[in-house]
Amino acid sequence: MKWITRERPKIDRIACPWLIKNFVDREAEFIYVPKEQVFSKAKELEAIPYDIPGAEYSHEGDLCTFDYIVKKHHLADPAIDQLARIVRAADTDSFELAPQAAGLWAISAGLSYNVKDDQEQLVIGMKIYDALYSWAKYVQGEKHTWSNRL
Repeated sequence: MKWITRERPKIDRIACPWLIKNFVDREAEFIYVPKEQVFSKAKELEAIPYDIPGAEYSHEGDLCTFDYIVKKHHLADPAIDQLARIVRAADTDSFELAPQAAGLWAISAGLSYNVKDDQEQLVIGMKIYDALYSWAKYVQGEKHTWSNRL
């Protein structure tokens, strides 16, 4: 299936493809276009619009598109739930919801600034979300133990 959204992605428009590719549709293809073209191109390309007002897959109240996908596709995984809270906090400027959110925002904004090609940004961003998921699922209890003592 093809999915389409606004160009110049940051939080939700990278997190959602990661979630879709890993838990909803492994063969998914993601397209980025200027915001005013999302719905016309969606129709033309038979793609599902996401993370844009007026799309089924979009923000719902205080929840972001990532949250909607988790709910819509009945994804039950505590690591995904934790990731959803981090993504929501970063995407809605609600950093108090998750301590990792400010860092995710900083990385996403910097990535968007440094990488002008949306598809290249998506490839890099997918690795960032792989790492964040692995942290949430497997190693969040691990502590940094380096010390100044030799």
